[in-house]
Amino acid sequence: MLNPVLAIDGLGKGLAPLDGPWQFHLGDNPAWASPAIDDATGQAGWEQIKAEDPWGAQGHPAYTGFAWYRRHFLIQTSPGASADLALMLLRVDDAYEIYLNGVLIGKNGGFPPHPFFYYPQPAQTYGLGPVRDGVIAIRVWKEPLETFDSDQMGGLYEPPIVGSPTAIASRKAELDYEWLRSVQFTVGLEALYLLVMLISLIAWLRNRTQPVPLWMAAYSFAEAASSFLADMRLPLSYKFILDWLQPMFALQDIALWFLVLYLLRLDANPRLLKWTQILALIRVAMFALDGALSFGNPTAMPWGAPLSPWFAEWSPRCSTALTAATTLEGIFPILMVILVLRKGMNSTRWPVAIAATLSTSIQLTVATSLEWNQYTHWTFGDRLLSPLFTIAGNPFIPQRLAEILLIVAILYAVFRFQQESNDRRVALEQELKSAREMQQLLVPASLPDLPGYAVTSAYRPALEVGGDFFQIIPLPDASTLVVLGDVSGKGLKAAMTVSLIVGAIRTLAEVDARPAAILTGLNRRLHTPRTTGFTTCIALRIDADGHCAVSTAGHPAPFLNGWEIEMEGAFPLGLTENPEYVEKRIRLAVGDNLTLYTDGLLEARNSAGELYGFARLAKLFAGYPTAAAATDAAIAFGQDDDITVLTLKRLPAGVQSTTEISAPALAPA
Repeated sequence: MLNPVLAIDGLGKGLAPLDGPWQFHLGDNPAWASPAIDDATGQAGWEQIKAEDPWGAQGHPAYTGFAWYRRHFLIQTSPGASADLALMLLRVDDAYEIYLNGVLIGKNGGFPPHPFFYYPQPAQTYGLGPVRDGVIAIRVWKEPLETFDSDQMGGLYEPPIVGSPTAIASRKAELDYEWLRSVQFTVGLEALYLLVMLISLIAWLRNRTQPVPLWMAAYSFAEAASSFLADMRLPLSYKFILDWLQPMFALQDIALWFLVLYLLRLDANPRLLKWTQILALIRVAMFALDGALSFGNPTAMPWGAPLSPWFAEWSPRCSTALTAATTLEGIFPILMVILVLRKGMNSTRWPVAIAATLSTSIQLTVATSLEWNQYTHWTFGDRLLSPLFTIAGNPFIPQRLAEILLIVAILYAVFRFQQESNDRRVALEQELKSAREMQQLLVPASLPDLPGYAVTSAYRPALEVGGDFFQIIPLPDASTLVVLGDVSGKGLKAAMTVSLIVGAIRTLAEVDARPAAILTGLNRRLHTPRTTGFTTCIALRIDADGHCAVSTAGHPAPFLNGWEIEMEGAFPLGLTENPEYVEKRIRLAVGDNLTLYTDGLLEARNSAGELYGFARLAKLFAGYPTAAAATDAAIAFGQDDDITVLTLKRLPAGVQSTTEISAPALAPA
């Protein structure tokens, strides 16, 4: 049976498709490029198929490897036509070579043992010269099917087109222009993603305690990068693009999980947060394993062969298992949304919940259909990838519309999240302002005059508001009550506790100003069933002649002339119901220096993590420093907690008493 010859009469400056039946043969033989071989239908495996459809749809489903197309032609040109002809091939799956009358005139991609090809594949043009008759032979190689490939693939999808070089170039320009028009919206969306990524990254760098901007930046980058790799016709091999698309898809999924987690306020659930982190690690592990499995694909190996038959056999099965696991993981955002719906949700978060559910559902449906297409032949995934409408040449498919809805919802949710964060920040600043105002109760703005003594005090909070306090209260019998303490905790709660203590001290002093009685009375007020903190405190009653009574409630003992006074231990305030506080009596001689302090001085810590400690403390107090000098020494070493120091020095008779207070936290905010 003779092969039909495609006769084209009167070809001028236009174009003509090389359609109709082509001779086709599975396998590979370089001799099939020759115009002299007998390729008659039925001869040695030759058959006829159309160039309009892939060979998988024409009786060779799931076939991969080499195959040849041949077409005999005879072209008659009209007067004035170009002496030369050109050929244009549209989509070919995957790599190919073109022969004209047995001579190689062009190729696209490469064959094993070092195969590569491009995707998406733009039209390619090749010069034929002045030839008018002969045989065009196309050698095609199709890579092994991926899990998401249909078994209906392979070879030519559209017939080649022949015409004058000018007409071919013009048609190629038209196709390129149509493609450029079709990606306008995609390019604009990629630019938006990159802008969002940049803004989010800057926002995160300004405040690294907020995870939402970081995950927003990661999600936007992954969306832009995956779209750029998949849609921009980069001059890179398909394997290279696929290898980079997979981590982008993994990053996109992980970033979406964490965005949904934080935007829907689910991060307060420690178990859900932990599971999100675990699934993220699993997704990274699956990506790494999938990359390792690619070695079982001959197209991924430098020498074009699998590592071993065992690996080649099990690689597709493992890949299928990974596909199933990835599909199941994709349900996670929907499960998070369901969890929120069960517990109730702020109306401002509805858009991101709806959009995440819709986008994830469509993505899962498409992925499931494509991933299992070889086995199920489902087509609903293809329908979801078909355009619903077109605007200015830009197709809009359901999945793309869902992605647009999702990014808009996420941006709105991020905007609302930032607004709520700002509201919380304003509320916190207001709380700190209130605490600063209450700070006036923590440390006196001025000290009363103590006849016969030089008094210095210093207060250095580690934060804006601390928990240290002291009071100096003159008593009716010319003695003075000194109380110094440290409330556990910081901020407004500590300030409120101190205000309670200060008020109680002044009330108790009017009834019984003995140090032990003061501590006992404070403990009664601070010990309640709901007590969660404690307070260390030291109380001192001092007379003008130097007689002192000292009592402590878990507070560091005072130093007298650089030596620590031995004090009997006692529970801090608020821990037990009826603790016993005892008094120790001492007498200050003229020139003696008594120093009271909070443990922030003792626990100052340098950059190496070393504590200030008792040895340095004793050496410091042996020099009789003022309170300000002592606190400055600790701060220079490395402040880690609030520091309060109070010194009392007994003066000789007739010397004017002095007071000095240093409390920079009381400066106007």
